[in-house]
Amino acid sequence: MPSTAPLCTVIHVDDSQVHLPLPPNSAALQRNSSAQPRPPLPSSEALLAGVIVAGDIPPSLPPTMAVYSVCVTTGPYLMAGTLDNISVTLLGTCGESPKQRLDRLGRDFATGSDSWYCSFICVKAPDGTCTQFPCYQWIEGYCTVELRPGTATTICQDSLPLLLDHRRRELQSRQECYRWKVYAPGFPGIIDVSNFEEMETDKKFALTKTAPCTDQGDSSGNQYLPGFPMKIDFPSLLHMDPNIRYSATKTVSLLFNAIPASLGMKLRGLLDRKGSWKKLDDIRNIFWCHKTVTSEYVTEHWCEDPFFGYQYLNGVNPVMLHCLSSLPSKLPVTHDMVAPSLGPDTCLQTELERGNVFLADYWILEEAPVHRLNGRQQYVAAPLCLLWLNPQGALVPLAIQLSQNPGPQSPIFLPTDSYWDWLLAKTWVRNSEFLVHEHNTHFLCTHLLCEAFSMATLRQLPLCHPVYKLLLPHTRYTLQVNTIARATLLNPDGLVDHVTSGGRQGLLYLISTGLAHFTYTDFCLPDSLRARGVLTIPNYHYRDDGLKIWAAIQSFVSEIVGYYYPSDASVQRDTELQAWVGEIFAQAFLGRESSGFPQRLCTPGELVKFLTAIIFNCSAQHAAVNSGQHDFGAWMPNTPSSMRQPPPQTKGTATLESYLDTLPEVNVTCNNLLLFWLVSQEPKDQRPLGTYPDQHFTEEAPRRSIAAFQNRLAQISQEIRERNQGLVLPYAYLDPPVIENSVSI
Repeated sequence: MPSTAPLCTVIHVDDSQVHLPLPPNSAALQRNSSAQPRPPLPSSEALLAGVIVAGDIPPSLPPTMAVYSVCVTTGPYLMAGTLDNISVTLLGTCGESPKQRLDRLGRDFATGSDSWYCSFICVKAPDGTCTQFPCYQWIEGYCTVELRPGTATTICQDSLPLLLDHRRRELQSRQECYRWKVYAPGFPGIIDVSNFEEMETDKKFALTKTAPCTDQGDSSGNQYLPGFPMKIDFPSLLHMDPNIRYSATKTVSLLFNAIPASLGMKLRGLLDRKGSWKKLDDIRNIFWCHKTVTSEYVTEHWCEDPFFGYQYLNGVNPVMLHCLSSLPSKLPVTHDMVAPSLGPDTCLQTELERGNVFLADYWILEEAPVHRLNGRQQYVAAPLCLLWLNPQGALVPLAIQLSQNPGPQSPIFLPTDSYWDWLLAKTWVRNSEFLVHEHNTHFLCTHLLCEAFSMATLRQLPLCHPVYKLLLPHTRYTLQVNTIARATLLNPDGLVDHVTSGGRQGLLYLISTGLAHFTYTDFCLPDSLRARGVLTIPNYHYRDDGLKIWAAIQSFVSEIVGYYYPSDASVQRDTELQAWVGEIFAQAFLGRESSGFPQRLCTPGELVKFLTAIIFNCSAQHAAVNSGQHDFGAWMPNTPSSMRQPPPQTKGTATLESYLDTLPEVNVTCNNLLLFWLVSQEPKDQRPLGTYPDQHFTEEAPRRSIAAFQNRLAQISQEIRERNQGLVLPYAYLDPPVIENSVSI
C-alpha cells in the first residue's frame, strides 16, 4: 500500500543561542538544499500531523520500508543561510523518524550566521506525492520548530487530539512572545518590546544571558544622537523578534534615505537655525533636489481657492468633508456674506438643498494641549471651514471661522476679505489639517489600529488557520515601524516635541479622543463615503480609486472565506476566530460598544466585511494618507506643523510680515520636512498590494483566487494610469503597484 503524505515536520537547530517560538512574518523563496535519505519507515505507515498511523496491511505480510525525501528551501535575504546544524524529523500517529541532519551541499548551509531563514520544506512520499510545509520565518538559537502542511484548517476541522494540542501549544508560545502593553490611557494596545529582552536573557530561550536594559517606557534610555535634533529611545530598538524586524535590505535603504537628507540640512545649518523665514521664496530651497511634479504644482498653486478645496478630495487627508443640508448653529454664515462667491443665479439655501455645501469641522482641536518650540509658546485653532461645489465642478472655500464658538472675537473670514486675512485664515485651516491628519487619520487609524490587528493575528490564530494565512502579508513590518515611531517620534523629547504645536501631550490627547469617537462606519470606506454624503462629488479620485480597490479586496476575501467557511455555523464554532475578533475589540477599540466594531462574528458575510476593511486600511488607506506627505508638505505654508501667533480675532491686521511671524521657524520647518521626505519614501524590500511570494496557501482554490485578485488589481492600475493622462495633477497614490501590502513605513 503506498504511503500517504506526511502532515508534520520538526526542525531541530543545535548550534546557536536564542530560542524562537513559532513564526510571525514571512519572506520570499529561493535557494534549495536536499537532505540525505533518512532511515526508512514502513511503507504501511501513513505520516499524519505529529504521529504515524498504521495502514491496512494484512497481518501475515511483513511491513516493507519506505524512503521519504526532504527538500529544504532557504529564503533570499542577506545572510539567510546558516552554519548551524539543522536536523529534520517526520512525525506520525504511531511514532517518528530519527533525526536526520541536513546536508551542506547547497548554498543554504555554506554561508550565513546563527540565524537561518527557512522558506518551506517539501516532503516527497514513496508514491511520488509531494507535501509542502510552509515556514517563512527566521529560526534562531537552540530550538525545535514544528510545521504542519500548507493546507489551511480551522479548529473545527481538526479532530485528532495531537492536532488540537499542536494548535494550543503554538498559540501559547506566541502569546508568551507577543505581549500587549498600554502605551497611554485611551490608546490601542501595542506590542511590549521589552518582552523580547526578557526572552533573550531567560535560560529557556538562550544559552547565554545578556545584561538587562531599560524598559520601553523608561525615559533614561532616551538619548540624543549626534546630528539629530531629537532624542531616541534606543533600548526599545535593541531587542526585536527577528520575524517582525526590518530586513537588512530595508534597514540599509531607510538609512540611505535618511542620512543624506539630514546631513545636507545639517551642513547648511537649517536644522539649527531659529527665527522666522525672511521671505517665502527661501522655503523653495530646502529640498531643491527632491522636487516632484506634485510638489512643484503645490508651490505654484497653494494659495488658490480651487486648490485649497481640491486637497479635501485628493490630498493626504481626504476624509474630512461632510455634506450639509443646513448650517450648524455654531457657524452663523448668512447668504449676504457669501453672495459674492455664489454669484447672482443662486443663494446659500438653494445650494444647501442641492447638496452642494460641505463642512470640514476640526472640533477635536478645541481642547488640545499646546506646546513650546524653541522656548516660544505655540497655538492651536479649532476651525470650521465651509466649502461649495460650484457649477464648474470645483470645490472652493466659502467661509472660515477659526473657533467653535461664534462671536465678536471669532470673525468669519471670507474670500472677499483682504488677501493676507484670507490667506492667513486658510493657513490656519491647513495647520489644523496637519494635526488631525498626522495624529488621527494617519497614525491612529492606520499605524496603531493595524498594529493591534497584527498582534491579535499573531496571538490568536495558528499558522494553519486560513485567516492567519490571509492576513499575515498585510502585517509585514508593521510592529517594527511602529516601534521605530515610538522610539523617535512619540517618545518624550522626540521629533513630535520638536515640530508640532501640540507636542507629545497634544498627540496623546488627539489620539485618545479620536479613538473614543472612531466608529466601524468610519473604518469601512463605502459606509464612510455614504455617511458623509460625498458619493457624487466630481473629481474625487481617492473615492473612485478606493472603491475599486475595496471591491477587488472584497471579492478576493469573499472567495477565501467561502472556501473555508461554508455556513454561519462554521464561523460561529471557530473559537480561534472568535478569540481573534474579541481581542481586537478589547485591545484596538478598548471594548467600546458604541464604536460599532464587532465583538463576535456570526456569518461569513460579517467576516468578509471585517477582513476587507482590515486589508484595505493596512494597505490602500495607508498609501492614500501617507505617500503624498512630501508632495503636499514640501511647500511648508501649505502644511505648517505649528503656528507661533494666536488665531486673529479681528480682520484687517494681517500682513506679509505678520504671516511670516506666524509660520513655523526655520529649524522647525526643516525637521518636519525631513520627516515628510522619509515617510513618503518606502524603503526597498517592498511588496505591492496583492503580491504574495510566500505560498502560505497551498490549495488550488485559494491560489486561483489570488491570481484573479492580482489580475483585477492590474486592470485597476491600467484604468488609473489612463485617467491620469488627462489630469493636470495626476492622482497615483492608490495605483496598486505603489500600494504596499502593509503599513511598513
